[in-house]
Order: sequence, then structure tokens, then C-alpha cells
Amino acid sequence: MTVRLFWKRVVCIAPLWLAAAGVGAGPLDLALKSIKTDPKAPLSSLSVLAIRDGAVVYSGQFGHRRMQGFGPQAGTGVDARTLYRVASVSKLVTALGAMRLVDAGRLDLDADISRYLGFQVRNPAYPDVAITARMLLSHTSSLRDNAGYTFGTEVALSDLLSPSGKLFGKGDAWAASAVDMDTTPGRSFHYVNLNYGVLGTVMEAIAGERFDRFMQREVLKPLGMPGSFTPETLTALEAHQLAVLYRKGQDGAWKSQGPWVAQTDDLQGKVPAERPGWNVYVPGTNAMAFGPQGGLRTSVAGLGRVVQLLLDGGAIRRAGVKKPLRFLSAAAVAELQRIHWQSNPPATNGDTFGGAFRAWGLGTQIFTDSSDTTSEGKARGDRLLPQGGVSGFGHAGFAYGLQSLLWYDPVRRWGLVYAVGGSGVDPALNPGKFSSFNQWEERIIGATFEHALFTKTVHP
Repeated sequence: MTVRLFWKRVVCIAPLWLAAAGVGAGPLDLALKSIKTDPKAPLSSLSVLAIRDGAVVYSGQFGHRRMQGFGPQAGTGVDARTLYRVASVSKLVTALGAMRLVDAGRLDLDADISRYLGFQVRNPAYPDVAITARMLLSHTSSLRDNAGYTFGTEVALSDLLSPSGKLFGKGDAWAASAVDMDTTPGRSFHYVNLNYGVLGTVMEAIAGERFDRFMQREVLKPLGMPGSFTPETLTALEAHQLAVLYRKGQDGAWKSQGPWVAQTDDLQGKVPAERPGWNVYVPGTNAMAFGPQGGLRTSVAGLGRVVQLLLDGGAIRRAGVKKPLRFLSAAAVAELQRIHWQSNPPATNGDTFGGAFRAWGLGTQIFTDSSDTTSEGKARGDRLLPQGGVSGFGHAGFAYGLQSLLWYDPVRRWGLVYAVGGSGVDPALNPGKFSSFNQWEERIIGATFEHALFTKTVHP
């Protein structure tokens, strides 16, 4: 009975944030449409959401979730229900699931993860240093992606991380000791996808449940988010609404005048069958196949629910109900946002990913409003606006042509989410003018701030 009442309350969430979305033509629509259709750098699709004072003030979608062969000849348009594979923004959502376990007293952030996984996990260069969930969440574990991070369920995590494992080799999944940087676990930062594959496996071992199913039950459904961490567990309607991710090119090369080429999630509107071995998979063996590092398919509006949750300190607001529903403790949210690593030049205490990362929390990038240039004059940094003055928290995503961002400022109670379904030119050859974002991302962010966050009137 309690569960049924809970879900009735969750259903009431939707009108609170959907009703606030601006509609109709306006300056921001025009600006974003111009960015999407720029002949020098066209985008296959673009979805943007802006939150001001904790409420959605703008929701806009442009382009096509499928370019050809399904639906109208001109393509199937994106709308507010369109789902994207949001790439590494998934990691922030995974962190919410981990903190749910922390709040429940089931996951100790500072415990040796070996106790959860059932085998010893150590960097062979530092055999006396335990690896913890806090290190995984903050990318300070000394793990590396060199040995891979997308293994299927036929591979056990112990195969990769245990010295007796068939894939351990020379310990390629770990950082070696170095003269120019202290790579001791817990002391330096290196952004690594494998951290979240390991974290997802720890979460499975604790919950006794497959990662994607755990996240569906503990995070997505309570927050009212559509989608799933695996395409195989989407509903038929969600599979139909899923955006194909594209790059424009020909013969493997970027070519703005070439055709749009599907990169992933070309499901033809159908839910794929479960992969071989999933029916006998034992949770806690290897969660990488279930997407903790980048597999979440959800809508931009769904990510807006994450923004609102964090703006409200871990509480879910409900229409018509004064008392919010507690999803995460205030202490858990504070821990997500607390600085766990910060770049400290001229000392070398981590890899800044070409200057894009300057500080990190637990599952959250901390935007420090930093901007500088390389010796070649290329801009870099986490600055969001050319004039500066904006900081906050969030996560970016980049994979298979998609570029995405979830950002929020809990002081101003502002938030911004966008997803680009694919670009017609190579982002690496179109760097931003003042940051590590590419040119069209800088324009998307700037237009949304100008027309939705710096002004109370979004549409005339």
C-alpha cells in the first residue's frame, strides 16, 4: 500500500515542471534555430531546457531524431519527449544512485571496495592503499581506461582487476608510479570511464540487483525520468522516441557536405532483444554492460528533474503538496558538491583533460569560471560565458556525435540542460573562443543565458 501511494505522488510531479515551460516563437527559439541550421556547422538535432528560480522557464527542440527511413521523408522531428543517449552525463545520475545507498547506510564511501566485490582490488604500484567509492566517484582512484571499459557480461571485473585475472596483463587498468606526478590513489585526478564501471559493480553487489534495474527503481522512477541505462529495457514508446546519434561524413571522415551517418541507437523504433548471457548474469560481477559510465537514455526534461532535485537540496517537489519528498539527504548533496580535487598549478596533481577540468566533486564537475590559453593560443577552461561571472556544478557528455551538458547553480537556483544529437563538422576542429567547449556549444550556452536566465521574460 505504501508503494502504491508513493507512485501516485510521483505522478503528480510532472505538471509542476512541464507547465512552467515556455512555448511559442521568441528570441531564444530564433537564436537556437540559427545555431542548429548554421551551414558551416549544422546539427542533426538540438534540445535545450532552462531553469530559473527552480522552475522550467524554457524548453525548445529543433531538428530531427531520425534523419531518414522512418516516418516522414524529411525525417522525424525531435520534441520534449525525445530521448538521447546522454553519454557521460550518465555518471552524475549514477552518482545519485550511489548516494542513495550511502544514505541507506549500505555503502561506505571510505571503505575498501574489496569488501563489496569479494576480491582484493589494488593498484599493483600501491599495494597497501585501499580503493574506495569516494575515489571512484571523484576520479582519484588511479584507475585508467587503457585496458578498456566496455566489457560485456562474459567478462568478470576480477578478470581485469585481479592479478590472477585473464585480462590483468601488466596491470594496464592502473596508473604506474611516476616521477612528475603523485599517482597514489586518492591524491591525483584523472578522468576515467572505468571508475564508474567499477562503481556500478559495487552498487550491484550491495543491492543484489542488475545496475540498470536498480537505477530504474531507485532513481529514474522516483524522479519521474523517462528512459533507462540500457536500450533493451526501454518501453516500446521510449524506443520510438529515442534519437539516433549522428555525425556528418563519408568513408569515416568528417565532411559537412556529406550525408548524416548514424553512429548509435538506430533502433528503427524497436526495443532490442536482451544480449546473450544477460539471463544468467549474477549482479556484482561486471556492471559495465549496463551503462553506469555513459549509457543513460533519457530526455532533456528528465535531466531537468535532476537539476531541480539538486537545486532543492535533494528533495522532490510535488504539485499540490507543501512538504517535499526527501530523495537524498542534504548532507549527501553537499558531499556531491564538495571539492574533492582541484587543479593546483604549477604543481601537477592531476590531468585537467586539456584544461577543461579544474575541480571535481563526487560525480560532479565543479565549474570554476576559469579561462586561459595554451602556448599555441587555443582557448581552454570551464568558463560558461565570455565575460565570466558564472560558476556551478554539473557534467558534460561527448560520444557518438552527441554533445550534452547538465549545469546548475544552487545559489542563483539556475539550471541549463542541452543535448546535441550530432554535428556536421568535427568539434575538435571548431574549438571555442574562451573555453574548452566547441563553438556551437558556447553559442548555445550564451543564447540560453541571455534570453532565459538573465531575463525573466523568455517569450513575448
